[in-house]
Amino acid sequence: MGQEKEHLQEMSFWGHLDVLRGVLFKAVILLVALTAILFIFMPQIFDNFILAPTRANFITYQLFQKLSVDSVLPQQSAGSDFNIELINIKLASQFFIHISSSLWMAVVVAFPFIIYLMWSFISPGLYSHEKRGAKRGFLFGCTMFYLGAATGYLLVFPITLRFLASYQLSSLVPNVISLDSYMDNFIMICLMMGILFELPLLAWLFGKMGFITRNFFSKYRRHAIVVLLILAAIVTPTGDPFTLAIVFFPIYFLWELSSFIVPKAKKENN
Repeated sequence: MGQEKEHLQEMSFWGHLDVLRGVLFKAVILLVALTAILFIFMPQIFDNFILAPTRANFITYQLFQKLSVDSVLPQQSAGSDFNIELINIKLASQFFIHISSSLWMAVVVAFPFIIYLMWSFISPGLYSHEKRGAKRGFLFGCTMFYLGAATGYLLVFPITLRFLASYQLSSLVPNVISLDSYMDNFIMICLMMGILFELPLLAWLFGKMGFITRNFFSKYRRHAIVVLLILAAIVTPTGDPFTLAIVFFPIYFLWELSSFIVPKAKKENN
């Protein structure tokens, strides 16, 4: 470890820059290669994965039917004949969505590998105890991001889609959903849920820096419940208690998990 430190100190600014350039070059090559591969298989991925929530046989809808919780879904879309047909209203939309979908999925798949490449650049400058903490943080952050994105894909997006696709202000105005609108909401919800699930990691970092302590979470728990309920109501506008609950409790779990992993204040430890 001492030799690594000495070698790191001997490296000039331009030496560090060259190493960083090599890391970024590898990351870009990885993203380009994955994007090209996913571009080839994207029609199959698009039909069986991205567009899966538009059909009644989607796993979440089937689970709700088995649990006999039809109140989760609006009455006009609760049947087994539910199906959303998307339309393309722009000439080049399908081509650009083909590219952007391949790129976004490549970023998600390559994320742990990119983190590993960045870790290989940062780790020589860290002490052993700093390495252990950073490794746990990176692993935990990646895991929580994927859990959040999966929650968005399997829970939040399907419920939101079925409600909004079936909602009508007037029976004279049929719902015709464009491909662009569908993809914008799909990416936004999955990405935002992935970012939201990073709350415990941010809480841990702020706790390490001394900005917050465990007492903060117990002090503002009631305020957090109100805010999280409002957030859950915005994400799932169906209005029924069950839908609100299945979105609220995962988010509230993040709050409690954050309070658990944040270090106690010195007075609390004593």
